[in-house]
Amino acid sequence: MKDKYLITVVGPTAIGKTAMAIKLALHFNTEIISADSRQFYKEMRIGTAVPSEEELASVPHHFIQHKSIFDTYSVGKFERDAIKKLNELFKKHDVVIMAGGSGLYVNAVIDGLDDFPAVDDSVREKLNLELKEQGIGSLQEKLKKCDPEHYKKMDIENPQRLIRALEICIGTGKPYSSFLKQKEIARDFKSIKIGLTADREVIYDRINRRVDIMISEGLINEARRLYEYQNLNALQTVGYKELFSHFSGDADLDFAVSEIKKNTRRFAKRQLTWFKKDDGILWFDYTAPLEQVLNKLTLQLNKS
Repeated sequence: MKDKYLITVVGPTAIGKTAMAIKLALHFNTEIISADSRQFYKEMRIGTAVPSEEELASVPHHFIQHKSIFDTYSVGKFERDAIKKLNELFKKHDVVIMAGGSGLYVNAVIDGLDDFPAVDDSVREKLNLELKEQGIGSLQEKLKKCDPEHYKKMDIENPQRLIRALEICIGTGKPYSSFLKQKEIARDFKSIKIGLTADREVIYDRINRRVDIMISEGLINEARRLYEYQNLNALQTVGYKELFSHFSGDADLDFAVSEIKKNTRRFAKRQLTWFKKDDGILWFDYTAPLEQVLNKLTLQLNKS
């Protein structure tokens, strides 16, 4: 190959991205970059479904449990780190695999990030206070008025993303969406994206079973060890917030587990909504054999 290719595996949580990424990496004799922002943190192994020791040993993985929940790590820092690592890997490999369900992080590596003006820290502080005192609904309504275009596209259940969009709207007096896609960023590699999917009932059943496995593997104890740090940004995520609510006496355990399943299903729905907007993704049923995926990839590689 004269060109370098990044093949990215996307799709909803629990669909089998890790397994497919490993099959592809073994086929191409290459390595895997993780773009799953929940799996960056070494204290959150069970609740983020980090690949097993056997899976991690089968193929070199990067950006899995490389940070602590006490570290400040943003999508911008990930983009810089991932591009640096890709430059290293492409010296040894013509193909590198990336896998992850965090659409923003995937896009940051492939397309780059947009530039936003600096905003006074006090704006974010006020929004964080509003979130604490009035709840996420207040921020959702505010963004709906400030930037209805972005409101329709973004994950409105993610408080960090809401606050980020709102601080730009408030701090600049312009919609957050007006700063998007204002520049083309050139990459030294070509990108091919494949998506795994299934009927909604199948996805939901896989999620429910995965949560049961997490509970049996010790998620409750893992979350309990992290309870005193529950206000950290890294822990504002499904699987932990619900158990923190249980530890504080606001919910019994059965309800907390059912909420993890429900909120994970909602998260998967938002992931699919995000990825389905991308016409460049080659979609496969999650049961598709590797040969079928490779046949389509070969056609795509020959076109490039």
